[in-house]
Amino acid sequence: MARKSRRNIKGFTLIELLIVMVIIGLLASLVAPTMFSKVDSSKVKTAQAQMQMLNTSLSAFRLDVGNYPSSLEELRQSDKPNWDGPYLPKSVPLDPWGNPYVYRFPGNNGEFDLLSYGADGQEGGSDNNADIVN
Repeated sequence: MARKSRRNIKGFTLIELLIVMVIIGLLASLVAPTMFSKVDSSKVKTAQAQMQMLNTSLSAFRLDVGNYPSSLEELRQSDKPNWDGPYLPKSVPLDPWGNPYVYRFPGNNGEFDLLSYGADGQEGGSDNNADIVN
């Protein structure tokens, strides 16, 4: 059996591998900002959808009990007369950034206020940190 010399073995050189890694890095630097902006906008849309679900549950609570709850937890469990819940299938969700939704009854801007403080979890802000109000 003839022995193969090292010169007959084909493979990639270190320079070829480095060139491929640089190309992948350049492509990632072009694509990553676009992808991360999509993540941020999807979190805002998720917050808006969850807030719409909470708004519907609050309206159902009001129809049954006659008034809005004092806290969002009353949508899951309450001892008020005519309570016909639970009005949420699971526990009250956190916003997409892991913070609790802000619920105030009576509200400053209407019957009740329901909002998320956005990515920074603090009132005010702009862009991803802007408050999301339903």
